[in-house]
Amino acid sequence: MRAVVLTGPGKAEVLDVPAPEPAAGQVVVDVERVGVCGTDMELFSGEMSYLHTGASSYPLRPGHEWCGTVTAVGAGVDESWAGRRVTGDTMIGCGHCRRCLQGRHWVCEQRFELGIRDGLPGALAERVAVPAGYLHALPDAVDATLGAMVEPGGNALRSVEAAGLTAGERLLVLGTGTIGLLVAMFARARGAEVHLIGRGPEDLALPRSLGFTQAWTRETLPDQPWDGVVDASTGAEMPPFALERVEPGRRVVYIGLSVPPSLIDTRDLVLKDVTAVGILGASAGLAGAIEAYADGSVDPRPLVAATVSLDEIVDVFAGRRPPGAGPKIHADPRR
Repeated sequence: MRAVVLTGPGKAEVLDVPAPEPAAGQVVVDVERVGVCGTDMELFSGEMSYLHTGASSYPLRPGHEWCGTVTAVGAGVDESWAGRRVTGDTMIGCGHCRRCLQGRHWVCEQRFELGIRDGLPGALAERVAVPAGYLHALPDAVDATLGAMVEPGGNALRSVEAAGLTAGERLLVLGTGTIGLLVAMFARARGAEVHLIGRGPEDLALPRSLGFTQAWTRETLPDQPWDGVVDASTGAEMPPFALERVEPGRRVVYIGLSVPPSLIDTRDLVLKDVTAVGILGASAGLAGAIEAYADGSVDPRPLVAATVSLDEIVDVFAGRRPPGAGPKIHADPRR
């Protein structure tokens, strides 16, 4: 089959690789749609921290935002999965450590991360093998575009829930990329008053077109209380800004990552009695994201700028992005 392979820093190509066979406990999925995110771009560039800690290495097959149809099941897997449209969890725990047994498999020390850490090739390919225990069935109302947006949606939903707001309270979202806009969408669906910060005026057109009229730059942000702040940016200067702006006694949520280390002053954290929450992975938010997409309360399809072939995704990695207003690029491996 054909698959995108990252062969070294700044090097990506589509290669013929052996098609997966389902091992015991696994299924094989014919991939219908797969998204490219910032993590994939960092794996391509060589900046991703896992490449420096040894958790990931080249050659690497990326792709962890995906959906498709189960076409083969391995030993011990319920045959009813065959023929079903699915997506799946990126974080695959060992299943027997203390964290997994406590229901926190996404922070299992021995976890696989499909398409990110070594061990499970990703879904930027015609087919992908996935442990059946980490599948989520997709209802008919969730089309291919929505299915490939479940994983980023799960991250965004977890961020909104971690912010601890009630309807009518004011949320400030730092960043107008895919995660920032998804956070805004899920928060709006739950009744929050949502404000966003972009890096410059050029970043504000898309959120405003999506109905987020209260979109600002740091310079134009109004001076008012923020009941919660979600930092979905990649700027090293933004974590302390988030802590500075959140109301005392409330929560700041960190999901964005900068390449250089970012710092906060814990004196500010303590003296404001603020709770800081880090979000790693969509696992606990996947089911909720599917439900919100299925009932129409959240529709992220306007965030997808284009759907291209695997060969064209190689061009995207190289910086040749197709035109379109949305921040997300999808691939259809069948093209």
